[in-house]
Amino acid sequence: MELIRQRAFARAGLVGNPSDGYNGCTLSVIVRNFWAEVVLYEWEEIEIILSDDDRTRFSSIQELQQGVKLHGYYGGVRLVKATIKGFVEYCQAKGIALHSRNFSIRYQSNIPRAVGLAGSSAIIVATLRALMKFYRVEIPLEVQPSLALGVETKELGIAGGLQDRVIQCMEGLVYMDFSKEKERIVDGLAVGAYERLPLSLLPNLYVAYSLEAGEPTEVTHGPLKARYQAGDQKVHAAMRKFADLARQSREALLAGDFDRLAALMNENFDTRRTICDLSPSHIQMIETARSVGVPAKFAGSGGAIVGTYADDATFAQLTEQLGKIGCRVIKPLLAGPE
Repeated sequence: MELIRQRAFARAGLVGNPSDGYNGCTLSVIVRNFWAEVVLYEWEEIEIILSDDDRTRFSSIQELQQGVKLHGYYGGVRLVKATIKGFVEYCQAKGIALHSRNFSIRYQSNIPRAVGLAGSSAIIVATLRALMKFYRVEIPLEVQPSLALGVETKELGIAGGLQDRVIQCMEGLVYMDFSKEKERIVDGLAVGAYERLPLSLLPNLYVAYSLEAGEPTEVTHGPLKARYQAGDQKVHAAMRKFADLARQSREALLAGDFDRLAALMNENFDTRRTICDLSPSHIQMIETARSVGVPAKFAGSGGAIVGTYADDATFAQLTEQLGKIGCRVIKPLLAGPE
């Protein structure tokens, strides 16, 4: 029996987010400390096995409440189902014949939930990779992120942009340009311009996440998208600013100017704060990190932050101070695509 095991990793948006959903630019890195894993093997019928996030039995109503808050009403099964549907429809549109063998599929994830480390898209990307391998289908790498995004936005109605899917498909360190000038249509899907950068360009990075202050990504992105579509000029100006910060950050990395990169990361968060109603606990994370003398910004939608640090003494101080407010601090494991 062929056993297919595929992973997709967490990510940290270094600069530019959340402009990826608004024709902006972003710089993002994969974080291999955490991953979603999908296991698929041939079976007599199509079977999706529930994970712990999809359970229907709880020890108390409070536990049920917390489970719904973190995982929604359907956990990750809806992500797997929607990815399968999207994969089949892509193949049908391309005239790709799929063999008739069935499969059983299950997922698990150790990515901290609802803190903005791209846990949902990791499940989708890992599922897509497993399906491609099982059916021996090759989808162009630049198309895979757009297909994965459509699973969430079109199938499930979850607001989001391409950044998470691009970095999870390409891995390593990637600069992304989603401007209309750089947009192309490939296999019927819109793709941007993606540039892999050497990981050796990066300074020391930290990622910190709250053990208790998460919230689903749609809490942030839903209202923001609505304001943008309504023509809110403050939001439009902020998105242009985010994109410019990402462009400058790419230049700073190439020049080895870590001080400039740190300033741009801080400016990214400060700009975000002008257009979003942020959780006080998330703001506290940023302010606590900055009190140690390091830059800090959201790694995603909130609940996790990212920044740079000078040395191990600074990292130890950062870990101590953020630990006091219920946060875990890690040094991200960085590696390019396997």
